[in-house]
Amino acid sequence: MTIQERRIEGPHGEIPLRIYSPGGPSTGTTEGLGLVWLHGGGFAAGDLDMPENDWVARQLAQRGVRVVTVDYRLVPMPQAVSSLWTGEPPQADRTRPNHFPVASEEVTAAWVWAVNHDTARTWALGGASAGANLAAGAALRLRDRGGPAPRALLLVYPVVHAELPPLSAELRAKAEALPEEAVFGPETVRAMNLNYVEDPAQLDQPYAFPGGHELSGLPPTLVLNSDHDTLRASGEQFGAELAAAGVDVTVIREPGARHGHLNTPDEPEAQRSITRIGDWLTSPTLLGRAHERN
Repeated sequence: MTIQERRIEGPHGEIPLRIYSPGGPSTGTTEGLGLVWLHGGGFAAGDLDMPENDWVARQLAQRGVRVVTVDYRLVPMPQAVSSLWTGEPPQADRTRPNHFPVASEEVTAAWVWAVNHDTARTWALGGASAGANLAAGAALRLRDRGGPAPRALLLVYPVVHAELPPLSAELRAKAEALPEEAVFGPETVRAMNLNYVEDPAQLDQPYAFPGGHELSGLPPTLVLNSDHDTLRASGEQFGAELAAAGVDVTVIREPGARHGHLNTPDEPEAQRSITRIGDWLTSPTLLGRAHERN
């Protein structure tokens, strides 16, 4: 495996990328397969070194996937979610515009660069948590402007609705057993989302929060949710919305996992999830196919 740091020109200045290339020639179903991958962090934290970015990319590169990760612009950390972030989050650059649509447009630009300038022949787009939101929003923007469309869309414990959907009785019981600092309640989710867009009117913008909007024509999608995670309500509802729109979608719940479990690579939940992700990405028989837009 080789790892390369690169910067490209974007709509709001330079965008740092980190590219993970498989060692040796690719073979079999992974030949020419690329993934643009986006870390999470509530739109306000996270970086290219966190396990959810670096470990995931390394694991997929070992499976023959060329991974381009994107250091998209962050917004300032809201007090409402600062307690949910473990470790020292990087500080957003307050001297430059960074609220929606900045990160969304940077992700779209990084995607277009990868498709047009990198070596993989077939590209998927994906992310975790807030990164999954950015991936889904970029996929909608690409659909609406005529591409280039991803071959597949990978959404891991996504937050894709402006308001947290109602919890099922089963999920509510699991949420009640979680420590307070591990729960994303409706007020916390709204504060995080409003902090991302800044203008409340933008909460209804489909590229900011795709959930509840017209989703037909999106590529085959894997939604991988954490079991003990209130944000599972958003992932499960989005899976149902995709299916209703005629999109080939697979929705999986990782047993025992909490939100952000890809950040704990030594835990069995993360190991199982990376295997699921790798198998789905590299198996054409699992992906399904893109269908026409309604």
